[in-house]
Amino acid sequence: SGFNSIGHMDTMLRGRHQIGHYKEGEEFIQNVFHVLSQIFTGKEKSNLAICWLQYEISKVIQCLQAKKKKKLKTQGRKSKKLAKNFLKAPDNRNNLCLWKLYAYLEWLLGNTDDARKVFDTALCTAGTGGLKSAQLCSLSLLYAQLEVELLESIEGAVMSRAVHILTKLTENGAYVPYSGQVLSVNVLKARKTYEHALQDYLSKTPVSDQNQVNDTDQLLNLVGCYALFQYLTVGIDAAVLIYTQASEKLEASGSQKCENTGENDGILNFPTALEAVTLLHTNLLRFHMKISVYPLNPLREALTEALKRYPSNQSLWRSYIHIQRKSHSASKARRFFDSVTRSTNSLEPWLFAIQAEQMRKKLTEKVQRADVGEIHCTIPETGLTNRIVALFEHAVQSENGTHCPLLWRMYLNFMV
Repeated sequence: SGFNSIGHMDTMLRGRHQIGHYKEGEEFIQNVFHVLSQIFTGKEKSNLAICWLQYEISKVIQCLQAKKKKKLKTQGRKSKKLAKNFLKAPDNRNNLCLWKLYAYLEWLLGNTDDARKVFDTALCTAGTGGLKSAQLCSLSLLYAQLEVELLESIEGAVMSRAVHILTKLTENGAYVPYSGQVLSVNVLKARKTYEHALQDYLSKTPVSDQNQVNDTDQLLNLVGCYALFQYLTVGIDAAVLIYTQASEKLEASGSQKCENTGENDGILNFPTALEAVTLLHTNLLRFHMKISVYPLNPLREALTEALKRYPSNQSLWRSYIHIQRKSHSASKARRFFDSVTRSTNSLEPWLFAIQAEQMRKKLTEKVQRADVGEIHCTIPETGLTNRIVALFEHAVQSENGTHCPLLWRMYLNFMV
């Protein structure tokens, strides 16, 4: 069949169909996983199981995005069977990462009640580590985030299941499933606990690099849980304040470490920690705008600041072009793309600049051709076409762009 891309290239459209996972590529990947699972033992085997399950979840998400119900059903069955087999293995029974992924998989497949049972079981068996346990925090954070997404408004969220989960996390006792109410006194105690825990983490200096990686993960989970808790019990401004505090502290620590070591790339995991805090921040703002009236400017500012610093973060770019679609003036976004592409070697700004213009072109054509039936617009929209071609030309001349097959394919696809 000529040559196939292994895995998938979901940015390209072929007719009405998106290119999905190729059969040959899929077989190859499954074989790799099977062979490795026979070679690895212990911790490595558990890590492989986590990667494998994440890969299965990515396929489920792809089916959801493409709205292929039939395929989603068969893919869901396969992925669930695999997850259950992993959890049956004696080494994995207490692996909270695997439990978390299995619960997430059930949630994505629309089995909310089953997912809740899995989350509750995992939290009940996880012990009483509370805020000190990174895995427990991570599990509670995902559970709470998914529950928050079901909320239709922030009114009365104090009594929600998400607040119950985040409150229980601070109590260091055994987890008790949600019974429909949250006591105000527990909410107040939880807020104090979160406050002290965050202060402790921000004032602590890591001893070794390994400790630092663990501390960074833990700080992220803690900031995520605390900010979400504040969002549900106080409001959006209180949550944003926590993200701001954490970011300032991480920036200060990063620059201090650079001065001490003379290195320029900061602390081992700090750039990624700062990036992750920014992602949590922008995602919460986006969610809040979806369920209530809130100005666009804070989100736009947060995204532009973050993208200047992390020009290759795809999630941030996706959010950026999503909010720019709502604006009728393209000039601001174009100036921003232009300034970022000049200051970085990353290819992502080029790819997203092209995608943003292609979306605009699609929208213009849709408007021009509305309700005319077969008679198409007589004046073609050449301005945008020329702009897109110019962007492609500049992108393929850049050092990374020359060697990027995706960029060349997108260019050919557009010219056709």
